[in-house]
Amino acid sequence: MGAIYLPFLLSSIHMNPNQRTVFELQCGPYALTLGPRTLIMGVLNVTPDSFSDGGLFLDKQDAVAHGEALARAGADIIDVGGESSRPFSEPVSAEEEIRRVVPVIEQLAGRLSIPISIDSTKAEVARRALDAGAVIVNDIGALRLDPVLAGLVADRNVPVVLMHMLGTPKTMQKDPHYDDVVTEVKDFLENAIERAEAAGIDRKRTIVDPGIGFGKTVNHNLRLIEGLAALQALGVPILIGPSRKSFIQKLLGPDDERREIGTQAAVAAAAMHGAHIVRVHDVERTRETLKLVDAIRNSVMSDEESMSTSV
Repeated sequence: MGAIYLPFLLSSIHMNPNQRTVFELQCGPYALTLGPRTLIMGVLNVTPDSFSDGGLFLDKQDAVAHGEALARAGADIIDVGGESSRPFSEPVSAEEEIRRVVPVIEQLAGRLSIPISIDSTKAEVARRALDAGAVIVNDIGALRLDPVLAGLVADRNVPVVLMHMLGTPKTMQKDPHYDDVVTEVKDFLENAIERAEAAGIDRKRTIVDPGIGFGKTVNHNLRLIEGLAALQALGVPILIGPSRKSFIQKLLGPDDERREIGTQAAVAAAAMHGAHIVRVHDVERTRETLKLVDAIRNSVMSDEESMSTSV
């Protein structure tokens, strides 16, 4: 079935060789080059209730083993989270998040040679995670939900992911509305970057995420993926997380294989439209998808460069 969807998708995408700016991102001791190759952020949810893998990695050793497996499969970053952000989910305390994620990060940081990010909106969770070895903060609240978090990120001089979301996970899917979803998300992210800079966070350490599934309808999600290149004007790397989201299920059906096929189609489209990083559950499949997509994208760029040089 996967062989049906992916070539059709690739053949229908308009390929602009100037879509993606190259960035150098320092993440603690790790230097990442974003642009020539689409990087993969592997999802590690240490939660009982995440929409895709809730409860699978609550045991510390299971979580550590899965993090190592994601790295072996080709992840460039491991994103560790201890609180579900699925629609209508209830928040958990900082203490519970810390209990879930810190022991896992401590072990992974000593075993892996790739950056670890902490997926949290809470400053105290981020502080403890950074102390344990995380080197990126992934904040779905874009520094709005905890007034202390921006100062912590600035003090630690670590990269931060700023994501668009309407309200909170508990409220975001209650009749989301936009007049122009791409423009409104772009404006929100520009304001988030300015807020980060005002707190002392270097723009060179800022990443934006349009927040697929976070206060969006199916059509909103599709429009954001198709219009992703508009976010290039922000001048920072773009991360996107379409993996196994409900819009895929609504379009293709509920079974796991169809959700993963849809994920790979969305990953391919996002990469062609300008995403620098994709956040996914299935790293191995995504690596294969991106190997082809990046080869196509880079071949187009090479052809255009050759034509430009020969004129």
